[in-house]
Amino acid sequence: MGKRFTIPGMSEEEGRKAAEILQGRLSALIDMQLTLKHIHWNVVGPTFIGVHEMLDPQYAGVSTMVDDTAERIAALGYEPIGTPAFVSKNRDSDDYSLHRAGVMEHLGALDMVYARLISDNRQAIKDLDEIDLVSQDLVIGQNEQLEKYHWFVRAHLEDDAGYLSTGGARTLREAADAAEAGATR
Repeated sequence: MGKRFTIPGMSEEEGRKAAEILQGRLSALIDMQLTLKHIHWNVVGPTFIGVHEMLDPQYAGVSTMVDDTAERIAALGYEPIGTPAFVSKNRDSDDYSLHRAGVMEHLGALDMVYARLISDNRQAIKDLDEIDLVSQDLVIGQNEQLEKYHWFVRAHLEDDAGYLSTGGARTLREAADAAEAGATR
């Protein structure tokens, strides 16, 4: 059996570490992909169409991120794992708990989902700094897009003074309730 390969110029250990970090990001992106489609199908209310249509390009963008991340893991010489059981078992967050719900409830909860994903990506960016700048660049580019999508969501939750209705929420349900209450003020 031959030696495990990785990217030329990287040690096997560096390739393994980078692949492990990216696997965490892959699982989180698959989870986000499914969450976006779930919201797309279950959002209701008088302004649902705008959010319904806003989520399609976000889903498509995250789907591209999933593929790019998996392909980078493979290029590093490791196996990207995207099976439902693996993603579920290795997720770093609770399941998205809202089902059929109003626009503001879903946007409030989605605000928290994006915030967690972006924060975790920023940690991965730091962790990749000394290991693999190409993988780091991939995550940086993805985070740029995710931050833009997050801004689209937060624009619905922000008042004219720049405060978020979801500020201080600790759970998806708290964020959903706060967003709904902020919309009715």
